[in-house]
Amino acid sequence: MVGGNPEMIGAYRTAASTAPTGANVLIRGQSGTGKELLARSVHAASGRSGPFVAVNCAAVMDSLAESELFGHERGAFTGATELRKGCFELADGGTLFLDEIGDAPLSFQAKLLRALDRGELYRVGGRDLVRPDVRLVAATNRNLEALVSDGEFRADLYYRLAEVAVRLPPLAARRGDIPALVKRLLERVGSRVGIGPVGISNDAMIHLVGSPWPGNVRELQNVLTRGALSCRGNVIEPDDVLHGCADEGRPMGVPSLQDMERQHIREALGIAGWNRGKVCDLLGITRPTLRHKMREYGIGSALSVDGSS
Repeated sequence: MVGGNPEMIGAYRTAASTAPTGANVLIRGQSGTGKELLARSVHAASGRSGPFVAVNCAAVMDSLAESELFGHERGAFTGATELRKGCFELADGGTLFLDEIGDAPLSFQAKLLRALDRGELYRVGGRDLVRPDVRLVAATNRNLEALVSDGEFRADLYYRLAEVAVRLPPLAARRGDIPALVKRLLERVGSRVGIGPVGISNDAMIHLVGSPWPGNVRELQNVLTRGALSCRGNVIEPDDVLHGCADEGRPMGVPSLQDMERQHIREALGIAGWNRGKVCDLLGITRPTLRHKMREYGIGSALSVDGSS
């Protein structure tokens, strides 16, 4: 994980100090902030030899909640043609990651709490007691306290899950981390799609830093992937990411007035050969206004991700 934001550093420290213990961890944050990545980091630093098993609680049907958690024996119900281990048993000796726990149905919550309280379970249709050794990490983008007040989430389960709580801030609240994130993500993107090292211009970087990122790091990664595949000369320019960064409430692909003005100034600079006097004549603005706009939109020289010009 990347970032020097104070809230992120606090999250790292809490996760690092908690990882070797057996305490349950609740990771909170908006979608795309890296909750599962932090959960995997906790597991990696825990010293546990078992696997990391992830379950999307929002996708578990009420009728299959017990089978998903505890597994079932062959013949336990129609369609149970063989023994199947549940997520608790699969995670034995390791970490069970319950993603989107705030969207879990109440029946799932009740069965989960029962397993946590007893530390043992029976497979559906089984008679043999199973005692898996599981470390629990859960994640949510919802306000669990409000859900508890509304009767949509069990208070007793909330307190069991939140023995240690970690909050990840949205990307818009840690814009200073974006250049380091871009560098790391571009290394990953270049390797994954097989296009080699990819740089990014100063204009493009400043555009990324100033974008709202409602989809957080996941959205940033998607924008960089598209930019890396569409750029020329292995350097991402503003045009390569302009239509990937949507303002909240604005459909993807529809540029804002600021984006259009930025692009208009860049085109005028190109036509005038970067002669600022000619640009002012073309646009009908004063030199101080042009200087202010260029600073505001980060229009300047190219800069690669690794810091080389």
